[in-house]
Amino acid sequence: MDQEGELITPKEMVARLKVPLSWLYRRTQMSGPEAIPRVRVGKYIRFNPGAVMEWVSRTYREGNRKK
Repeated sequence: MDQEGELITPKEMVARLKVPLSWLYRRTQMSGPEAIPRVRVGKYIRFNPGAVMEWVSRTYREGNRKK
């Protein structure tokens, strides 16, 4: 189980989401609600898995509502 506030690497995040690394990096270059939640630690990008999964859930719900 994840510890609260744990930050993981992009490679760990793509493994959890089962998406290509290029997809994840494209989302980090966006701004606004389409942008995946991320944290900059110096020159590195890290992800809070809980925040990302909440974003995925919200994005999925909103995407279905627009159809």
